[in-house]
Order: sequence, then structure tokens, then C-alpha cells
Amino acid sequence: QEGGYSCVEVFFFRTGQNWGNRAYFPRAEKSFTPEEVLGAFLTQFYDDKPPPKLVLLSHEIEESALLADALSVKAGYKVEVSVPKRGEKKELVAHALTNAREALGRKLADTATQSRLLEGMATTLALPHAPKRIEVYDNSHIQGTNAVGAMIVAGPDGFIKNQYRKFNIKSENLTPGDDYAMMREVLERRFKRLLKPADGDAARKADDDSFPQWPDLVIIDGGRGQLNAVREIFTTLGLTQVSLLAVAKGPDRDAGRETLFMPDREAIKLEPRDPVLYFIQRLRDEAHRFVIGSHRKLRKKDIREAGLQEIPGIGPSRKRALLLHFGTLKEIERASIADLGKVPGVSAESARRIFEYFHTQPG
Repeated sequence: QEGGYSCVEVFFFRTGQNWGNRAYFPRAEKSFTPEEVLGAFLTQFYDDKPPPKLVLLSHEIEESALLADALSVKAGYKVEVSVPKRGEKKELVAHALTNAREALGRKLADTATQSRLLEGMATTLALPHAPKRIEVYDNSHIQGTNAVGAMIVAGPDGFIKNQYRKFNIKSENLTPGDDYAMMREVLERRFKRLLKPADGDAARKADDDSFPQWPDLVIIDGGRGQLNAVREIFTTLGLTQVSLLAVAKGPDRDAGRETLFMPDREAIKLEPRDPVLYFIQRLRDEAHRFVIGSHRKLRKKDIREAGLQEIPGIGPSRKRALLLHFGTLKEIERASIADLGKVPGVSAESARRIFEYFHTQPG
């Protein structure tokens, strides 16, 4: 424990071999002792994975016997939880502790860097203070179909992935490809929920004071027109305390030549090597990565529900042959062009068409 953070380093051993290790940074009250953090961590850690027959710890935790009994019942065999006092097992735990200290040191260094970037962003964009919560929005569709919007969140600890959200666009009268209308629906759904939290949301907000629910800064992909559209939505909703930033790509979508737009200000162009610009690019790229992934999942679900009949040139007989060969639609999705070409009645051109249907990059 250091600097208000806790690190738990887990080493995995199976059949006497080291299968790797991983550092975890559980959120906990700063007043919690290492023993309390470790005890709480262990009960959650084995919730979704089979426990080993022996769990070695660096600290004595309360009710370790009770934990061992619970893990034994879950596993169906005896599980021992102990703190080794000597020998090879004590050395293993000492090695894990060393790794935990090093991982925590890197985490603290990253946090310090992140804090400097947030302060630099506040200075560059003339924000009232360094933002504690940044929300970045993007949307994706192919010719207006399977439209999906997404929000990623970042703060002093970097990306906060458990706060990410996706929004399946519901407006039936949406003009295909109308990015303004898509963004309007996403933002209205996001902020109306904050303005009028449901009982469950209010409870969650009361429980979790570790990270603010309201953003200090909202970033969108686009230029002055997109910025003005979002500003109008914010005005309608009565959102006056949230700063807005639109990031327009450079010529030929060239990274490093972006233009930044904010309400009632001249456009800002930063030097290509400016760390604040690099940070903004990372935020935008993460939002794009997340929305593309969300869109691909939605599209595959849509394809599964529609079956294969929407692929040009794939009729009932080829569909039957594909399902007979692969067994499930999921296996057809995973198949390579070469594997698809081995199915009786599927030509090389049909195999390519099927593969591209499942793997087309959304825009």
C-alpha cells in the first residue's frame, strides 16, 4: 500500500509450474489495512474461477478458516489458506510482494503522469480546473444500419472501463448516416438519466463517491458544426457546468494536425508533439475502438438473428451446406476464407463474400 492505493499481486501455479502473474488494484477505503484489503479481494477473486488446493498469502486475514471452508465447498475438494513462515513457499510470497511493490510504483508514476496531463489540458483549454471525469462520445454505422453510439470515460487513474456505455440508436425516423441526430439521441439519453436518476442510480451514486458521476469535460469527434449541435442539446437540457470540446481530424485524417473547437473561442491547433494533443488523440482513439467493437457485436447479433440469407448469392442450399459443415452460425463467423471454400457448393468467390460479410469494418 502506498499513496492511497493498494496492489495485490497474484502468482498462478499449476502442477508446480508458474503460469504467470498479474497485478490488481482493488478500490478500497484509504483507511483499510493490507489484511482488510486482501480479505475483501479474495472473496471476490474466486467468485468466478475455480480455487486451487492451496492459497498462500502474505498477510494473516480475518476468518481465513471460514474462507478456506467456503472455497472448499465451492471447489468440491479441500482448499487450504495459509501464510507460510519459512522455506520455499515463504520465498514465493516474498517474490510476489516484491512484484506488488514494483507494480504499485509504476501505477503511482502513471497516475502522476496522468495528473500532469490533466493539468496541462486544463491550462491549454482554459478549463476552470483539471478535469476529474472526461467523457468522450463517438458513433458508428454502416449505411445507417445497426447505428450505435458509445461513451468512454477517463480520469486521474486513466481509462475507467467499468464506466463505459454503449447506446443502441432507437430512433426509427433517423435518416441513415445522420450523425447529428445520432449524437443528439445518445447525449439526451445519457444526461436525462443523470438529471433524473432512477432509484437504483441514486443508490449507486450514494454508494460510490470514489469517482464523480458528472463529467467536467465532454469530447466529441467533429468540427464546429458538431460542436454547435451538441451545445444546443446541452442548452436545451440546461447543462451549463460541463465544458465542451470537438476534435476535428486533420487533412486526410492525419493524426497530429487536429483542430480543437470550443464554444465562443477561436479554433486551437497544437504542435504535433504536444503531450496534451497526444492525450486527446488517445482519448478519441479509445472511444473509436470501443464504438467499433460495440458496433461489430451488434451487427453480428443482427446477422445471427437474420441468418445467412442477407448475404448476396447465398441461397437456401448453400446455407444448409454451411450449417451442415460448421454446425453453428458462430463457427461460420470464425471460419477463414480457405475453410469456407472447403464446403461443397461454395465457390472461392462465395467464400470471400461470406467472410467479408462477417468481417467488414464498420465506419
